[in-house]
Amino acid sequence: YPPGTSTVYSYFESRGGKFDKTVFFGLQYILKKWLVGQVITKQMIDQAEALLNTHFRGATIFNREGWEYILNEHGGRLPLRIRAVPEGTVLPTRNVLFTVENTDP
Repeated sequence: YPPGTSTVYSYFESRGGKFDKTVFFGLQYILKKWLVGQVITKQMIDQAEALLNTHFRGATIFNREGWEYILNEHGGRLPLRIRAVPEGTVLPTRNVLFTVENTDP
C-alpha cells in the first residue's frame, strides 16, 4: 500500500453470472475455523519467512516485523472488523456480501 495508508477496507460481492440472485452462507464457518482466537504464532512466522525466502531466492520481502507486531500487540489475533449480511440471506447479485477492515493501522 502507499506510504501513509492507515485503513484498508475491502468488500466481497457476487458479481453475477448464470443466476441473478445469490444465497450468502458459509462465512461463520470460515471465521470460526480460521480466524477465531490466536491465528498467528512465532512458529508460523518462522515457517512463512523460510518459505518466502526460498521461493523468492533470498529476497527479503517478508514483513517479519509486521507479523511479530500482530503476535505481540494482539496476541496473534488478526486486527480485523468483519461485517456481513446475515447467513442465509438471498439477495440480488452485484451487492456487497461482507466487508473486511483493519482496526490497527
